[in-house]
Amino acid sequence: MPRKLAAVLLAVAFVSGCGEEPGFTATLTDPVNVDLSWPDDDPNVAGRIVEYTTDPHGEYTILHFVPPRQTTYRHPDLMPETRFYYRIRPFYGVASNPVTTSGAATPAASGPAVSLRTGDRSAAPAAFRAEPAPESMVRFSWADRSSDEDGFLVEIKKPGADGFVPIEVADPGTTSAGLASMPGEDGASYRLRAFYYGPASPVLDRTTGAGP
Repeated sequence: MPRKLAAVLLAVAFVSGCGEEPGFTATLTDPVNVDLSWPDDDPNVAGRIVEYTTDPHGEYTILHFVPPRQTTYRHPDLMPETRFYYRIRPFYGVASNPVTTSGAATPAASGPAVSLRTGDRSAAPAAFRAEPAPESMVRFSWADRSSDEDGFLVEIKKPGADGFVPIEVADPGTTSAGLASMPGEDGASYRLRAFYYGPASPVLDRTTGAGP
């Protein structure tokens, strides 16, 4: 998963498949930058995933996992004269208690795995631990307590930050991940979220203009 001008040109826009969802917009702010926005209209959402493709029949690429109250995203410095297709998907799930690299792991749990769809807190990852590793890495490990996750998100709260934001995604069924520590993350808190996707939005597309 990712960590990332000239005269304004008119572009023709349309939606693939069905009408535009009220509030979800894609704006070509200049020839090679697209700004996406959407309403903060779901109090239960854990965040959203922003995706794009240049092939309406192909696979989508993840641009970013955004925290729940974020409602905009810029896709910058795009290939000129190219059609880009966008969609957003909400995700839901439960997170472990926070830990630091110097702290103890979250408590372990026993018993059968639990469905995330029930909203049961016992589906949160257990025994979550963040440990320093060579070459400025942080190594994460956990026990998978959910039976139907679409993946896991490592979330970070940097010193002085207001809340947690997603920084790394791991595949369903996994129990470990590694991440390079970045400047400003010393003393950060981490937590792990087991998540599942909600339905995707309708697809918007925009065509970039000529490059500089």
